[in-house]
Amino acid sequence: MSPKRLRRPPHGDPLLGRRRSRLLRSLPGAVEPLADLVPGGAAPVFLDVLGDTLDEGIALIRAARPESVRAGIERVYARRPAPPWIRALHGGDAGAWRTWDRAQRAAYESVLAPVWPVVQDLHRAEFTRHALTVAERGLGAALADLAPGSRLRDGIWEWPVPGVPGVREVRLGGRGLILRPTFHWRRGPLVQDPPDRPVVLAYPAGRGLPPVPDGDGAPDEPLAGVLGRTRLALLRSLDEARTTTGLARRIGVSDATVSAHTSALRAAGLLTTTRTGRSVHHARTPLAVLLLAGEAAGG
Repeated sequence: MSPKRLRRPPHGDPLLGRRRSRLLRSLPGAVEPLADLVPGGAAPVFLDVLGDTLDEGIALIRAARPESVRAGIERVYARRPAPPWIRALHGGDAGAWRTWDRAQRAAYESVLAPVWPVVQDLHRAEFTRHALTVAERGLGAALADLAPGSRLRDGIWEWPVPGVPGVREVRLGGRGLILRPTFHWRRGPLVQDPPDRPVVLAYPAGRGLPPVPDGDGAPDEPLAGVLGRTRLALLRSLDEARTTTGLARRIGVSDATVSAHTSALRAAGLLTTTRTGRSVHHARTPLAVLLLAGEAAGG
């Protein structure tokens, strides 16, 4: 995350605006070179990689082809002179890459590391929310929630592009879709559609924001906003396998209500159901255990 990106207007979101301001005050000077890579608010494409850890992401960026690095820098500096270290990076200078590496790690330590467990919890909640939507309403409805106005038709995801006639088409059939929820971006979804690779969608995620390093608390019971309070209570009650009737008595609802909720949770991969004679027993899946553990840790 670059200082210049943090300085972007809050787009009517007072919470995000205040968060940017507080983060800016906490950034060390070592982060400043990152601003040079985003002079107009849009980063070079070679910086946009999919890595599960900081080290993996840095390694993927360093493995970018030299021509991709040069093209990205030339694009963002097409109409302005580049700083000396950026010119050195354009030429593949090892010292320039070390400058970038230090800045990237300093930004991570200042902005993300203090709140990373909370971000992971929010990511789990996002996954659960979309899994439930797919289970209850289908993949097309889940995609329409991600990109309002879009629709899935015969394996082609169509969605309007503001200011451009017609629609954009993204062919999903057989390729897969990687979701990248972000809590620092409040505009519309961003799509990467590389040939022969899964489609990647970055989108503004949920209603929650991770707290700034020095303080705002996480929302109370974030999973309740994703699952609903009844489903969350149901999962919490499964500290051991229970029957439908046992769950109904434990959380104070009817058997029919429990059956409806267990069906949705089972389709979302959060619950398993086994039959023994006339009885059925419900139990949490490992994913549900992980979500509840993350909620407890976040609390």
